[in-house]
Amino acid sequence: MPLYKTITPNSKTIVKIWKITESYNDLMETVNLKPENLERVLTMKSELHQRGFLSVRCLLEEFGYNDDDLFYDENGKPYLKDNKQISITHSFNFSAVIVSDVIIGIDVEKQRDKISVIAHKFIDYEFNYLNKDAEDYIKKLTAIWCVKESLYKLFATPGLSFKTHCLVIPFEICDDETIAWIDYDGKKYRYNIHFIEFEGFTCAYAIA
Repeated sequence: MPLYKTITPNSKTIVKIWKITESYNDLMETVNLKPENLERVLTMKSELHQRGFLSVRCLLEEFGYNDDDLFYDENGKPYLKDNKQISITHSFNFSAVIVSDVIIGIDVEKQRDKISVIAHKFIDYEFNYLNKDAEDYIKKLTAIWCVKESLYKLFATPGLSFKTHCLVIPFEICDDETIAWIDYDGKKYRYNIHFIEFEGFTCAYAIA
């Protein structure tokens, strides 16, 4: 089974990353889905999304959970029946799950040049320290997107804006960590950020 990487950023938190090498049929034979999720995966139009969905269930099993242990609230935020915090992501041939006793969020994205085209939609403050001519510009944009997506997932509040409400403090790719803030409705929330790169992908996770 292609468990790609396990990370333990602190005693309360574990991150597991899966490299999706199995076929859709192989994954379907591996996991047990509750009826509503079986219907959901069968109606997905993209096999890539189906494999991502199923690989997340494989990761749940790596944590000792199954599909019945996972549920979602009205804002689409996932929870576990034992009240542990969980966040989920998948992109192309990688998926990742983070489980913790504290509030967390995670995202993984493929590093692609086209992110520069939409940078103005999710970046404001960060333009002050980004250098468009730097070799790591695309990597930094991808990291910032992942961080803000992680914040969005953990905050799970309608109306939260990547550009307006989420701020990522200056960082270097080699540092593998930074600080980010959510400035929302007159209150500020601080989060510790970690990110890693592998095979042309970036994964970032936020920890309260």
